[in-house]
Amino acid sequence: MKIKIREKAIEEVLASPVGLHQSPVRPMWIFRLLLKLVSIPDLRATHFVYKEIGMEQLGKKEPCLILMNHSSFIDLKIAATILYPRPFQTVCTSDGFVGKNWLMRAIGCIPTKKFVTDMALVRDMLFALKKLRSSVLMFPEASYSFDGTATPLPDSLGKCLKILGVPVVMIRTYGAFARDPLYNNLKLRKVDVSADIEYLLSPEEIKRKSANELNDLIQEKFSFDNFRWQQENEIRIAETFRADCLNRVLYKCPHCQTEGQMLGQGIKIRCGSCGKAYELTEYGFLEAVKGETEFKHIPDWYRWERECVRKELEEGTYLLDVPVDICMMVNTKCIYRVGTGRLRHTVQGFHLTGCEGKLDYTQKPGASYSLYSDYYWYEVGDVICIGNGDVLYYCFPTQGGDVVAKTRLATEELYKMGRQSGRRAEQKA
Repeated sequence: MKIKIREKAIEEVLASPVGLHQSPVRPMWIFRLLLKLVSIPDLRATHFVYKEIGMEQLGKKEPCLILMNHSSFIDLKIAATILYPRPFQTVCTSDGFVGKNWLMRAIGCIPTKKFVTDMALVRDMLFALKKLRSSVLMFPEASYSFDGTATPLPDSLGKCLKILGVPVVMIRTYGAFARDPLYNNLKLRKVDVSADIEYLLSPEEIKRKSANELNDLIQEKFSFDNFRWQQENEIRIAETFRADCLNRVLYKCPHCQTEGQMLGQGIKIRCGSCGKAYELTEYGFLEAVKGETEFKHIPDWYRWERECVRKELEEGTYLLDVPVDICMMVNTKCIYRVGTGRLRHTVQGFHLTGCEGKLDYTQKPGASYSLYSDYYWYEVGDVICIGNGDVLYYCFPTQGGDVVAKTRLATEELYKMGRQSGRRAEQKA
């Protein structure tokens, strides 16, 4: 899927009118049917089946909040099939509306900016649930998983459940990540896909529980490991491109500690600095071609990279400083390419400069608990997105190797460090 991009001077973009807020529109039955019909080919190809757990507790016309783990593009097709004919709105990223605002609203989508404080979102969800009598589908992780494990959830989720006060249902998929992992450049594997749809919480249970208790429950439900699932269920992935671009996730060599020199190609990932190579087996394990296998499990390697980033932050040595191509979004008419610049990320946060001195944007570490970063974003390239409620800056690194995953890890760890520091200060006070 591609996105509408135009070249434009930054002054003109900043002078463009910001899109006005629009209330959600209840999706017409014809669009709900159409979504289900266009989903049939992919779901048939994956032999899709699903199981209902406790769903008899939900009334057929009772609006609910549906939480779903985010694995790949097939997610919405799964939801459209499982939920039909129930009307539902889908919370999705605002850049998905670019060039097709009317259509996205007509099928029931609610736009939001990823990892940017959006006060209107909860109001829109309440409007859909209470006024339109429509359910709301939400991907609380907000971004696809890089390593096949759950990404951080917002601390505000428990409070949101209490404000909405409707039943909560969860859709959990199996095989969707294995079929189409984000790092693999949209190359599909032959993997069967299934899902569970489970009634999690009644309005009464939500009232009885604290926001923290709700957060803990949802966190537990969103705890998963797709590579472990593949291994334990002996799911064979025989495609010879299964390790292509795996370096986007495994960017640091555990043998020589070099970053940005890993290359995933075919069924192997290799370090360009020390030459050590690993094979990604058909059952999702890593095996060193020669010598010791430091990490047999991809999420363990990724977790080690996170620990390394945390250490750099604590020691004050962490630094991202890369040249970038810059695009901007101020409304849903278009994404505008405005020039080049430089993106820095330190313990003080982000600093983006460029466009011949006309752009100077900073973002503090406490702005968000995670980062909107993506691989092969709309088939343009790997991206780091920062911004606020008025404008989003899409930064495409042109040098420096695979920095997207590390920058997300650093953003998450910086946020945690800030929260921990704040709690210590409160305790001392």
